[in-house]
Amino acid sequence: MTKKIRQEELPEHALENRRYWDAMAEDWVAAGEAAWQASEPFWGIWRYPERALGLLPDDMSGMRAIELGCGTAYVSAWLARRGAEVVGIDNSEKQLATATRLAAEHDLPLTLHHGNAEVVPYPDESFDFAISEYGAAIWCDPRVWIPEAKRILRPGGELVFLGHSPLSVVCMPLSGEPCDERLHRSYFGLHQIDWRHDEVDPGGIEFNLPFSAWLELFRDTGLEVMNFHELQAPKGSPDRYQIPGWWAESWPAEQVWRLRRNS
Repeated sequence: MTKKIRQEELPEHALENRRYWDAMAEDWVAAGEAAWQASEPFWGIWRYPERALGLLPDDMSGMRAIELGCGTAYVSAWLARRGAEVVGIDNSEKQLATATRLAAEHDLPLTLHHGNAEVVPYPDESFDFAISEYGAAIWCDPRVWIPEAKRILRPGGELVFLGHSPLSVVCMPLSGEPCDERLHRSYFGLHQIDWRHDEVDPGGIEFNLPFSAWLELFRDTGLEVMNFHELQAPKGSPDRYQIPGWWAESWPAEQVWRLRRNS
């Protein structure tokens, strides 16, 4: 039986992120619609094509997959079109309303849950593949959601996630202004980044870790690193959100981890 997580059971960051994303869900409808229509999956803020990164199996027939923090569920759609049986979970009810509408319009059978991806309402070893692009990858506590992802993966199952690089967070001013060439916060202190007092876009609580802490977490959780990408913006890229194109030509704005559960 699927359990819907009651609001009073959510940790502070999940409550804040639910409020934040419900408030701006309409701003992401057009982008979600365009991604659902894409002929090839693409990744990150500069839309790296799937053929360049190879994050998805070519044929997912017979596989069960889950998107952790699915938003408008365009990644879930890409998985379903490769043959997977797909579940999406997201903290924002309004984002899921868009996902539900688009799944009906595109006639794709997705199972969508409203809840916190740190507590997935499925038994152990339920999925062959799990993925998060700017969902759980940055909005959930990695010390909680990474072990949870491992729990629901079968032995040999893979977890792929993409989000901000630790360096981009360190180089972003505390006011929320775009990244620059200065270090604005402690690298070794990275974990929870609270943007509720951000002067540019107040709201939301993100997470990141130093690279050594990510590796320690994977080791302690029982996940093997299969591949790792630090994404460089193509030359002449426009600014995207708080990441100037010129900055991301020289320093990695995004990281992609591909992991496997061995046992």
